[in-house]
Amino acid sequence: MTTTTFQLEQLTCPGCIKKIETALTHKDGVSEVKVLFTSSKVKVSHNETIINSAGVSKVITNLGFPILSFK
Repeated sequence: MTTTTFQLEQLTCPGCIKKIETALTHKDGVSEVKVLFTSSKVKVSHNETIINSAGVSKVITNLGFPILSFK
């Protein structure tokens, strides 16, 4: 299991958190999602053999949230 932290441009409302959490928790290989509203970070625990960091990143950006960086 790998945990990747994504720094987003800005989260503006609780609805944003729910949107990201819902989309990611329904992806195969994702076991946990934590969205940190005040710091605009998303921490995702995922199985790299099923969904890698680039795949998680694509889900987030397809929802309309620009990613500044991830590690």
